[in-house]
Amino acid sequence: MLLTVFLAIVFCAAITILLISAVAFVQDERFFSSAPKDALALVKPRNEELFHGARAVGWVLMVIGALMILGVGVVSIWDGFRSGYSFMGFFLRFVSIFTIYKAYDMIFFDWFLLCKFRFFQHYYPKTEPALNGRKYGFNLKSQLLKLLLIFPGASALAAWICTRF
Repeated sequence: MLLTVFLAIVFCAAITILLISAVAFVQDERFFSSAPKDALALVKPRNEELFHGARAVGWVLMVIGALMILGVGVVSIWDGFRSGYSFMGFFLRFVSIFTIYKAYDMIFFDWFLLCKFRFFQHYYPKTEPALNGRKYGFNLKSQLLKLLLIFPGASALAAWICTRF
């Protein structure tokens, strides 16, 4: 269980690295597809980098974040095989990682970074009117759908696949 919590923390750190690198360094609106449509319409493409080499730093960080996510998957599956996990063992590990991540996403990203700290608005001030006054993020329905249906389903599928080997 301790390894599962550690892997969930690494997963959350990796997603944080991806978010920061996409918004602050790479600054490519293609990465903002989950943003509210009214705010997305106000995002203007940036031709200038935040500083010389910012996009390169951002892409390196994005690769690191993606490798961390891949590492979480590899370690969680490898340890499950090593420990002789059944379907339920794999399922509980995967759904625990996803649930911890989604809680982190909803609390830290949507509520704190977007609404309280105004991280996105700092880098894209023109989105201020669309995001101003929100008490919570913008996609609660989508977040709950992932938390209650998609992630448990994906966890069950991954656990089933793992038990076939």
